[in-house]
This record gives sequence, structure tokens and C-alpha cells, in this order.
Amino acid sequence: MPDRFQVTKADEDTVLDYNQDESASGKLLGDILDETLDSGDIHRAEENQKSNIDPNLYLYDDDLATRPHISTFISSIANYENTIPAATDPDAKPAAPSARMGTLIGVFLPCIQNIFGVILFIRLTWVVGTAGAVCGFLIVLTCCCVTMLTAISMSAIATNGVVPAGGSYFMISRSLGPEFGGAVGMLFYTGTTLAAAMYIVGAVEIVLTYMAPWASIFGDFTKDAEAMYNNFRVYGTILLIFMGLIVFVGVKFVNKFATVALACVILSIIAVYVGIFDNIHGNEKLYMCVLGNRLLKDIPLDNCTKGDPFMVDIYCPGGKCDDYYLANNVTRVKGIKGLSSGVFYDNIFPSFLEKGQFISYGKNPTDIENTSGQSYNQIMADITTSFTLLIGIFFPSVTGIMAGSNRSGDLADAQKSIPIGTICAILTTSTVYLSSVMFFAGTVDNLLLRDKFGQSIGGKLVVANIAWPNQWVILIGSFLSTLGAGLQSLTGAPRLLQAIARDEIIPFLAPFAKSSSRGEPTRALLLTIVICQCGILLGNVDLLAPLLSMFFLMCYGFVNLACAVQTLLRTPNWRPRFKFYHWSLSLIGLTLCISVMIMTSWYFALIAMGMAIIIYKYIEYRGAEKEWGDGIRGMALTAARYSLLRLEEGPPHTKNWRPQILVLSKLNDNLLPKYRKIFSFATQLKAGKGLTICVSVIKGDHTKIANKAVDAKSTLRKYMTDEKVKGFCDVLVAQQIGEGLSSVVQTIGLGGMKPNTVIVGWPYSWRQEGRNSWKTFIQTVRTVAACHMALLVPKGINFYPESNHKIGGNIDIWWIVHDGGLLMLLPFLLKQHRTWRNCKLRIFTVAQIEDNSIQMKKDLKTFLYHLRIEADVEVVEMNNSDISAYTYERTLMMEQRNQMLRALGLNKKENSKVDSQNDEKRNSIDLDGPEQEDAPETTSSKDDSTEKADGDLKSSVKPDEFNVRRMHTAIKLNEVIVEKSQDAQLVIMNLPGPPREVRAERESNYMEFLEVLTEGLEKVLMVRGGGREVITIYS
Repeated sequence: MPDRFQVTKADEDTVLDYNQDESASGKLLGDILDETLDSGDIHRAEENQKSNIDPNLYLYDDDLATRPHISTFISSIANYENTIPAATDPDAKPAAPSARMGTLIGVFLPCIQNIFGVILFIRLTWVVGTAGAVCGFLIVLTCCCVTMLTAISMSAIATNGVVPAGGSYFMISRSLGPEFGGAVGMLFYTGTTLAAAMYIVGAVEIVLTYMAPWASIFGDFTKDAEAMYNNFRVYGTILLIFMGLIVFVGVKFVNKFATVALACVILSIIAVYVGIFDNIHGNEKLYMCVLGNRLLKDIPLDNCTKGDPFMVDIYCPGGKCDDYYLANNVTRVKGIKGLSSGVFYDNIFPSFLEKGQFISYGKNPTDIENTSGQSYNQIMADITTSFTLLIGIFFPSVTGIMAGSNRSGDLADAQKSIPIGTICAILTTSTVYLSSVMFFAGTVDNLLLRDKFGQSIGGKLVVANIAWPNQWVILIGSFLSTLGAGLQSLTGAPRLLQAIARDEIIPFLAPFAKSSSRGEPTRALLLTIVICQCGILLGNVDLLAPLLSMFFLMCYGFVNLACAVQTLLRTPNWRPRFKFYHWSLSLIGLTLCISVMIMTSWYFALIAMGMAIIIYKYIEYRGAEKEWGDGIRGMALTAARYSLLRLEEGPPHTKNWRPQILVLSKLNDNLLPKYRKIFSFATQLKAGKGLTICVSVIKGDHTKIANKAVDAKSTLRKYMTDEKVKGFCDVLVAQQIGEGLSSVVQTIGLGGMKPNTVIVGWPYSWRQEGRNSWKTFIQTVRTVAACHMALLVPKGINFYPESNHKIGGNIDIWWIVHDGGLLMLLPFLLKQHRTWRNCKLRIFTVAQIEDNSIQMKKDLKTFLYHLRIEADVEVVEMNNSDISAYTYERTLMMEQRNQMLRALGLNKKENSKVDSQNDEKRNSIDLDGPEQEDAPETTSSKDDSTEKADGDLKSSVKPDEFNVRRMHTAIKLNEVIVEKSQDAQLVIMNLPGPPREVRAERESNYMEFLEVLTEGLEKVLMVRGGGREVITIYS
């Protein structure tokens, strides 16, 4: 280790002990004082100020006065709460903290409960029989693919930060904006409400058709479909009122009943699987009566013979028999034949029918067409079926994948549980559905599968008669599970509507944002019941299912669109922890959603799309006049103007912040950019996205050197093209370089398209060129800070990699002061470029004396986890050591150099006043250091008197106390950084704030501190944030 890194304890009269001297922790100049105070007042005020700043971080005193230290920052946000606060009762006892749920309880089981629904029990066998095993398998597979691709996109969105409760509405509105979010939120709300109507109608169908057909109030519904649907409407309305009262009075009951409903679903499915293998050789208890190839209903098995008087009375009224009856025999056919029977081969091909055709074996027109005009007791198709229609009817069976994301606020680790739980639930349910298609096709006779309401077997549910031990397991289980799903929909839909109303993006929904005294969305519940009643009045599950499929498909399509857009745009905030996604999968999912919508029912699809477009336009243009351009160019200009005006409305959200870069390029005497690799660095930082503006300033009179400015701009453009920098360039001519740079920083950009990040090169020759060099640099730093822009200062730019090179190693971030998260975001952006992609991130932070370094490291890891940034974390503990003799010597040399330069400047201007000026400076030696009596005119050599003065100075003068503290910080930090990061490919650290006092000595000292801080490091990027957050843990 170099000698200067050996910190030793010096003599008592020359060493300042930070632990004993109270003035050692004073604030930096300008924090609390007005700049108009004279030097003595400022010095005395600083002496009287006391601070808790760690002596090892005194160089950042100015920053720590306004920006938190890392330990303070991460401890305040590491353990956050992302749940939406519930309504509180002032008289209620404090509730115990809610238990955080894991993947199984919090995501997997709720998704299972919501996906398995009424369609599984009352329609899946009919879908299999009508579509056949092959097409039925494709129908189920298509629906499962839609949900699987959507789940992948949803997992990416849900793991891109913290998703509050609200499901798809919150994910899409925060990803695509309020217009899409509001449209999708209303679609999802409508779909959930209509799902409640479907569940209610399905529950009534189970009771009236299979459990209590005697309860019909409109006569024998087996002979009149309209009578059946009227029963559904009446009983459905009664059940809706009852369920609405339950939701209004006791939400706790709904949540408890959900567990019972889930248990019923699981037991029912197990009973079906056991029954399939129990009836592997068929079931002798269930027979159907078949006339020729046609399926009959309401025929007792004892009378199922052609000559039986019961049959003759039906088919030979008035002594004239039906021709089909005379030409065919009556047989009894076993309904459940079992897997060993080979019936699967009879169920391979589809048997689509038009409304009014008979259900029969084969597609012989003689068997399926009703030529006589009389139906007798033959079962007919009640709707026209097709492959696409069946997709629409079955699709509600695979919805419910948002159940896990809706509970994200209650999950212990939402970013882990949502993807795993949701995808596992889809795989589980898809396996059950796909295997059920095969098992049903291999177990049940084709005619019985196509008997939608089980009329051929006495009004029994086909699935219930397969199950073990008897049908009541399925009947009761399916009814309770359907009831539970309906209650969940009636509970969730009003809360979703209230969340949309509270966002205030749809003004006419404002009344529904209010809650009752108990915190319940009563108004939203009433509207939900009204819409649900409209669905119940349709009275038919086969009409409701395709309709609500449209709304869910639209919702899922927007989820896929949101993921695809975010992935293709590569916004800095898009950092999902779930890595198994791709924009092409999202686009395939979007295409599938749109295709299924159009194939299923084009008019229902138009209704859903029209509703979404109306809501979108209403949110986008409410209160605004629509402007039209003349021609394509006019439309483009209008769109550009509209976009710029929208950007001007306010600063971008933290999620949308990205570096819009202004590169300040210094030109040499030949008007060529001095540092070519600064353009490469800008390209790597942008990773090909966004615009960059490169500007150079030439000193002179524009009227005289305008041609030089044009040539310089051409050269600048060539450099940008060579380094593949996408953006614009310009050259400004100004009387003073500093003033020109200040003007550029203040005025560059148009409206909302203004740069927010400035890259300026380090002035390597600031010692040789004198004050003008560092004055320009520090003035630029101050201007950038005043404009609230971020500043990047690459040091060692010539050692930075080329854009066509790939490097490996570490990118080390030394995070000392929280600057809005810019230090976290920059290495992530660099890693998006192929040059830095193979580098690993390491984050170092400095613990203060009172910090718990173990807890600090844990909190920092938690913070990085929620930022979706992978990096190694190390907390460096810096002991509060005494200031070394080397620190004093280095500080003294710095001050002597400043005094010598000042004296040289005075000799050149007014040689006659040197003595008086020196005397004056001696009087304030405690602040500025001593002045030499006879300063030489040149810096090449010193005379004997100067050397003697230097010797006397070193032996008798004590350096400025505040400079010593800052130098101590620079040396100590540099020692640690070099030890840890000397071999790093890039070291990123906070840039300390410049001195507020505009004095040459202070500015020169500041430059010296930065030199010491970065000494021994090859590639350094010093960063100073613009005073606003640029990274967030939220989605």
C-alpha cells in the first residue's frame, strides 16, 4: 500500500482530533449564511455551527444538508407497505397485523378457485361431444394458450415493481396511461359483473334442471326452452337480490365462504376423476332410448321398445305413424361406456348442428333434418354450433388468472409469488381441462355428451353421473362453488369500479368513489347489481358466456399490449424480475385475443371494442377541442404540436424518466472534438434509444467566425455519425466560453423535449491552464445544478471502451449520498448496451458511526430487490481516525499553490501594490493561508528568499481547518475506493457539490479535492443528481 494511505497519529499540536474538537463537524460554507457576509463573519459562523456529519464524509457536507445519507434513505423505504388502507372504525380495537400469504395460499389456490367455474360442470361435456375430441382439445388448448401468454405478460408487469391491489386495471393504467387504463378498467369491471350474472344463471340451472325440476313456475321447461329461460330469469333475480344483500351486509361471510367453495371445487374434480376410472368398463345404471340414430327424451326405459303402447301413442297420433319411426328401430344404449369400450373413436370428429336439427349419430341428413315438422320426443339443438362459438362459450372457464395479482398487497413476496402461483395454476387447470376432454370423449357415448341438459337420462347432469360415489357430490359441490364464484364477483366488481372512480379519470363515475360509513362501496354495489340484472335477463348461459368473453379477451389483450410496448420501448423503469418473457410472445397473445374475439362473435367484439374506444376517447379528449390538419403533413405537425404541448404540462413521472443527454464537447485548436470517446459513452448510455444533443462553444465574435462555426458543426456531426449517436448537434459562438455554456444549458431543447442530463468532460489541464479552466468547469456545474439537471463527469475518458468492444468485470457504484437514484439507474442503462452487458454490478456504501452495518446491508439488498436490479452489496465501515500528517501536508501544499498563483496574478497587474496586499493577506492568514513576500514573476524556478519563506511557512503555519476536513474526507474515501475498486471497469461515485462561495481559492481547492478523491483510479464517472427521483420500486 502506498505510504500516503498509511494513516498515522501526529503530534498533538499539529493534529486535529475529530472526536475532541467540536468545530470539526461544522457545516459547509453557504449552507446557512448569506453570500454577502465578509470572510471573517463566514469563518466565525462556520466555527459556531454543529453538525452530525461523519468526519469521514465531510467533503459531502453540502450535499448531506439537503440530501439524505444512504443509511437514512434505505431504512425509510426498505420496509414499505403497499396495501391500500381500509376504512377504519374509531371505536374498533386495533387489528392484529395481517399475515403475509405465500404462493400457495395467496395466489395458487385463489386462481384455481376463480378458473374452475360453472362451465366445467354444465357445459364441458357438451363442448366435447359437439366439437369432438380433436376440435374440443384445440378449443381448450387455444383458450389455455391465451391465458398462459397473458399470464407471462402479466408476470412481467406485476414483477416490474410493486403492484397495489387492483389487478389488471392498475397494471395497465400505470403501464399504458390513464386512457388505456380507464378503458380496460371499465371492460374488466363489466366482464366481472357479467360473470356474476353467468354464475347466478348457472347456479339456477343446476338447481332447476338437475336438483328440483318440480320448482318450475312456467310449466314443463323440457318441452319449451323459453319456459326454462323464464324460470332462470325469475329465480336468477331472486338469487341476485339475496346475494346482493349478503355482500352488502356481510363481506366477511363472502371471504369465509370462499374457502368452502374452493374445497367443493377440488372435491368435485377429484370425484369426477375417481368416477372415470371406477367406470372404466361402463355403467349399467344409465341407459338412453334411441330411435334409429336419433336421441329420445322422456321415455321410460321399460317402454323403450318399438311396439310399446307408450311409443305408439307418441309417434302414431290418430293412427298415422311418423315415417322415421316406421323406418327405424328403438334401442336402449348404454350412456357411460367406459374407457375400455373404445367409444373414444366415435367421439373424435365434430358434430356441429344448426338450431332445430336433431341430435343423432353421424351427419346423415335423414337423421338430423326435421322433415315432418314434428319433434315428438326427439332432442334438438337449441342453438347453432360452430368451432368459434364453442371457444366463446368455453373461454370463461379459463378466466380468473388475475386473482393472484389482485391480492398483491397481502403477499409476503409478490414478485416471486405472482408469476409462480399464476403460471402453476394455469398449468394445473389446463391439465385438468385437456385431460377431461380426452377422458370424457373416451368414457361417454356421443349422444349423451351432446345432450346439453341431460334430458335423455331423466334430466340428470352428465358429469354428476360419472362421478364417484354418486351424483349429489357434483350437484351440491358445483352449486356451492358457482354460488361462491358469484359472490366473489359481486364483491370484487364494486371495489374495482370505486378504484376507477377514485382515480378521477372518468368524471361521471365520481359519485361511485364514495364509501359508506362502514367503508363499503355501496353506490358501486347498487350499479353492479343493476348491470348484473341486465345480464340475468338474457337468461341463457350460452349467450352470457360469449359476451363476457369479449370483455375478458379485451382486458387480456391490453395486458399483452402493455408488456409488448414496454419491452420494445425499453424504458429505464422496465426491469421485471420475471425474465421468461419476450415481446413476440406478448404480440402472439394479443393476436390470439383479437382473433378469438372476432371468430367467436364479431358483433359482440364490435360492442366491446366500441365501448373501449368511446371510454378511451372520452378520457383523452374530455374538455378539449379536436384539431384537424390539412393533409398528411398537417396531421403530422398537429400531432407533433399536440405531443409537445402534452409534454409541457409537467415533469415526467419517475417511471418515465430517462436521460435526455446534452453533451458539452470541448474543441481543440483545429476545431475537432478533444475527447472522441465522450460520444461513445453517450451512445452506450442511451443504448440506441432516445435523442442526444451535442454542443460545442467557440470563443469569439459570431459575425467574424461564422464559417468556423459551420465547419465545427460539420465535424461534430461526423463524429456523432461515426459513433452512432442518434440526435442533433450545434455550435455556439460566444465572447466567453463559460457564458456560452451557461446559455446552452439554460436554453437548449424545445418545450418538454429538453435535456435533463449533461455530460461534461473533466478539465485535465486545470493546474496548467490556471483559473479560466476550472472556473469554466465549476460555473457549468453550478448552472446545471441551478437548472435541476443531472450532471455526469467522466474522468479518464480516453480509457473508456469503444462501442464495438465487449468488456467483462465489475461496475462499482460508491453510493454515499442519495441523489434520486441516478447512481442506481446509470449502470443499469449501461448494461443494456452490448459493451457493458457482461459486467457485474457491485454497490458500496459507507456506514456512519451510529449505523448498524448489518441491518444497513440487509435493507439495501431489499431495496435493490424491489428495484429489480441485481448487484452485490457491501457496506464499508470507516473508523473515525485522526487526521494524518500527510493530510496536513497535502492541504498546506494546496493552499501555498493558491497563494503563489494569486501573487503571480497580482504582480502582473499591479506590481507596486504587492507589499500592501501581502500585509492584508497576513492579517487573514487563518482563512486563506500565508502570502509570500516576494513572489517570482515566473513559475520555472524559485529564488533563495522564496524557498526560505516556504520553509518558514511549513514550520509555523497551520492550514485552514475546513480545508483539512475536506482533504481528510477525500484521502480516506480514496484509500477505501482504491482498495476495493482499483480493478473495476468503471467506478461510479457521487460528485460533491461545488463551493457556494465564488472565490478562486475555494474553487481551486474543490478541484484539488476531486483530484485526490479519484487518484489512482483509471475510469471514474462522477455523478450529481438533478434533485428529483429518477427510479422507483413501483410498477
